[in-house]
Amino acid sequence: MMSLVLTGAEVLQLLDMDLALTAAEEAFRAYGEGRVNMPPKSYLKLPKGDFRAMYGAVCLTDGDVCGLKWVNVHPENPQRGLVTVMAKLLLNNPDNAVEFADMDGTYITNFRTGAAGGLATRYLARPEAATLGLIGAGVQARTQVAAILKVRPIREIVIYDLILARAQTLRDEIRAQYRVRATASVEPEAAVRSQEIVVTTTPSKTPVVQRGWVSPGTHINAIGADAAGKQELDPGILKEGKIVVDDWAQAHHSGEINVPLAQGLVQPEEIYGCLGEVVIGKKPGRETLEEITVFDSTGLIIQDLSLGWAVYQRARECHLGEEKEFLPGLTTR
Repeated sequence: MMSLVLTGAEVLQLLDMDLALTAAEEAFRAYGEGRVNMPPKSYLKLPKGDFRAMYGAVCLTDGDVCGLKWVNVHPENPQRGLVTVMAKLLLNNPDNAVEFADMDGTYITNFRTGAAGGLATRYLARPEAATLGLIGAGVQARTQVAAILKVRPIREIVIYDLILARAQTLRDEIRAQYRVRATASVEPEAAVRSQEIVVTTTPSKTPVVQRGWVSPGTHINAIGADAAGKQELDPGILKEGKIVVDDWAQAHHSGEINVPLAQGLVQPEEIYGCLGEVVIGKKPGRETLEEITVFDSTGLIIQDLSLGWAVYQRARECHLGEEKEFLPGLTTR
C-alpha cells in the first residue's frame, strides 16, 4: 500500500491562497450540510506549550477523506529560532483505512486559517470594506492579509504588534508584495479605530481590543483564541455584535467566546450561528451596514482535510512528492 509523502517545501510549492479559499468554502459547506464527522480536538499540555490531536472525516465533492493532524503551539519558540506552530497531517481512505498521504501540515495550517478568515470576511464584512487593522504581526497575520485581499478591495492596512519591529517588518512586506498603503502603529487602538475589518492573531489572555474602539459596521476575525482561557476582545464587543463561530463545540471550550461564556457575560443563545450555516444560506451573513460582526475561529480538522486533499490531488497531477510503501508485502484477504 503506497502513500504519497510531501515535505513542507513541496507542500508550499503546491499551495496558493486561491486553492485555500476554495478548499475552505468546500469544508464549511460540507459542515453546513452535515457531511462531516468531527470529534473535539484533544490537548496535551506541556510546560512550554501544548500539542493538539485533531481528527475527523469529510465528504467532499471530489472524494471522501478522513485523517489526523498533530500540531503544536509553543509561544516562546521564536525566541529559540523556531516557528510557533508546526504540524503533521495524515490523509486516509475512510472506506478501507489505506493512507493517501503523509504530509507536512505546517503550511496547510497557516493557509487554511487565513482562508477561513477570508471566507468569513466574504460573507460578513461590508462589500466595499477597504481598510484593515491587524493586531499581531506573526505568520497568521500574513495569511489573513493574503486571503482578505482576495475578497475585499483593501487600500490601507494598519498593523500593531507588541514588538514594533515585527509590525514594521510586516508593513514593509505588505508594501512590497501588495502595493497597498501600510503603516505600523505603537498603539493597538490605531489598528482598530475606524478600520472596517479587524483581525486579531495574538495569544492574549486579556482583551486587547476595547469596545469603544470598534466602529459600527466593523467585521472582526478573532483568530488568536484557540485554547481555554484565551481572549482578545472586550466582551462588550461580543454582547453587541453578531457572533459567528466555526464550530460551537470547539468555540465554547477554546474560542474567543470561551471566557465570556464561563463568566456569564455572554449567553449561548446570543451566538448567532456557525459559518457553515451562513455559507449554505441557512442563515444570512451581514444583514445591515451598521452591525458589528465577529468570526470566532478555533480551526477545524475539516479545513485541514479539505486543503490537504486539494494539495494531494495537485501533487499527483504535478508528479511531486515521493511514493512510500509503509507496509511492504501486506495484502488483504
